Amino acid sequence: MNIFTYFQNKGIDTLDAAFYRQIEVWRSWYNSDVRKFHRYKVYRGSGSSVGCRRYSLGMAKKVCEDIADLLLNERVTITIENAATDSFVKMVLEKNSFGELGNEYQEWKAALGTVAYVVYVRDAVVDASGNMAGGSIGINYVEASNIYPTSWQNKVVTECIFTFHKTYKRKKYVHFQYHRLENAPDDRKQYVIENAVVEASSGAGKEMSPEEWNEIPAFRGLAERIETGSDEPQFVIDRLNIVNNADEDVTNPMGVALFANAVDTIQKLDLEYDSYANEFSLGRKRIFVAPEFLSDQNGSAVFDPEDTVFYELPEDYFKESKEAMHEVNMELRIEEHSRAINDDLNWLSLKCGFGTNRYRFENGNVKTATEVISEDSDLYRSLTKHELILDGVLERLVRAIIRAGVAIGEKGLVVDSKVEIRFDDSIIQDKAAERQNDRQDVAMGAMSLAEYRSKWYGETKEKAQANLPEQTGGVIP
Repeated sequence: MNIFTYFQNKGIDTLDAAFYRQIEVWRSWYNSDVRKFHRYKVYRGSGSSVGCRRYSLGMAKKVCEDIADLLLNERVTITIENAATDSFVKMVLEKNSFGELGNEYQEWKAALGTVAYVVYVRDAVVDASGNMAGGSIGINYVEASNIYPTSWQNKVVTECIFTFHKTYKRKKYVHFQYHRLENAPDDRKQYVIENAVVEASSGAGKEMSPEEWNEIPAFRGLAERIETGSDEPQFVIDRLNIVNNADEDVTNPMGVALFANAVDTIQKLDLEYDSYANEFSLGRKRIFVAPEFLSDQNGSAVFDPEDTVFYELPEDYFKESKEAMHEVNMELRIEEHSRAINDDLNWLSLKCGFGTNRYRFENGNVKTATEVISEDSDLYRSLTKHELILDGVLERLVRAIIRAGVAIGEKGLVVDSKVEIRFDDSIIQDKAAERQNDRQDVAMGAMSLAEYRSKWYGETKEKAQANLPEQTGGVIP
């Protein structure tokens, strides 16, 4: 189905379809599968051509993996001041595999420019007025091609449609989830969530009724409308802190891929690596042999017929040279290729915010620098810039989880409890040395044991105080 035709029929305005085609271009580079580049034909004369597959270094995916690992890894901690709220949020994140999928969707964010986290209540009872009761908290992870903003200001998306694609009995369906603001009965603004399911046939598709979609297991229990009672959204949009220059509309709130402005460099790298790989295929040793030397006097093969090094030439070829065999060793241009690849790896690294010398091509493989970086480096400045957005994203996600918990009647949750996000700075400073310094501060009384536990164990101050041993005996954990 054509989603934009569906939106047009519904009178819904969103971003231009051309921008979503650009997202698919970024996806093709991320997958190292670009039409007419990674798959191409070579003309061989006489009207014939042969299909070829270009070798790729896969650097578009590599830079996305690296920025994801630097932004959100196991060392990133989320601490909420209220202990009960902290425990509840961490339980929800764990049940929704945030430790794994959070990192995965940071990679998708780098690859496609934007992702979203949509907090919802599963298995809830919804009354006729759209009010919820019971259930548990879930998180839907959404990548850029399924995010359609409908209202935004200063890059902040306030209303949005998310699409979820399902297949049942070989039929494809699209679930449209529309988060929008409307006036509540008491004249306050509140978010409502409207659901629609469309059978993905041709054109705009065939829209289904709630009774029809409830016959499909994936949509069973899906309410047509939910009133949240809150003027805060249950979704969070996450993007890289890079200006979107892929769209003429400067107000476009979506992000761009990390490598969006380095595609030319990635293309050149793949051309160089493909040529490097072909050096070994095209430059292998060959021995041209006269026909009479391929078999003995009994007609048995002298050489292994499966051996590709020997190549039979016509008998007349050797009459002038008087040779029975002629060996050909092609010179391999390894150093020239390696130098060109390393130069472009530096350009790619610089364009993607990693500075120079992040990657090195050695012995046919790309190696990544792992040394501690300085606080005045390009990578440090790039990371802290992206963390400005991610810090707010994680806090809004936490608060959306808390609000959903309150909505289903979870006791003891404090909506406005202080949230602290601590990013991994181990590549900027020596964590072992920093921890030793903190131990010395505890020993001299400049830092309390509770502060030490809170910092190094990711505990709330309340939990850290409760976990202190009655007597440390001078031993600091």
